[in-house]
Amino acid sequence: MSDTAPAPPPAQQPALVTVAATGEVLDHPDLDESLLLPWELRRLAGIRVPSRRDDVVAARLLVRLCAARFTGRAPNDTALEQHCPDCGGFGHGRPSLRTHPGVGLSFSHADGRVAAAVGPGPIGVDVEPTDRRPGPVPVLARLLPEAQVRAAADHADPGSALLRLWVRHEARLKAGDDTLPVRDWTDPRCGAVVAVAAAGPFRRG
Repeated sequence: MSDTAPAPPPAQQPALVTVAATGEVLDHPDLDESLLLPWELRRLAGIRVPSRRDDVVAARLLVRLCAARFTGRAPNDTALEQHCPDCGGFGHGRPSLRTHPGVGLSFSHADGRVAAAVGPGPIGVDVEPTDRRPGPVPVLARLLPEAQVRAAADHADPGSALLRLWVRHEARLKAGDDTLPVRDWTDPRCGAVVAVAAAGPFRRG
């Protein structure tokens, strides 16, 4: 991670994706819980496991840092919102920026790893530890395309193949568009598998 730098207009730049360890984000000099909004702090109050709370805080801070880099604003001026189109409620659902309605946001957290993505249009990101296994094949076959699950299960390393299939599915789900291309990779520094669903190119930062 690096400090915020001037950015070109959002529509003229590729999406930005960042993966980091939870502790790395929490130690960043420009990020702390004072950036979170009252509704976010209320949700945090219900999380009883300290490590999970840290992951949630880090993911929400990281998406602000990515939004700041992408839009050229400061992290405390990103005006993060979450609105659920299904129930009409606020405080959950796909995140967005009040100041940049055409910019897509997504974040993810899992066991000390966090990821965030910001781009010109719908975008989704998912992160999981490389050693996680998503579940029994019969269960996955009910949640994901069965042919893809069976193909992954027949792979030389089925656990890894099924995990990649899972994070790709989650990235598309978070983007809200199952037609978007998905790219995945392993981040050895964080020990994570990451997937991003986005229409155009993206850069890692």
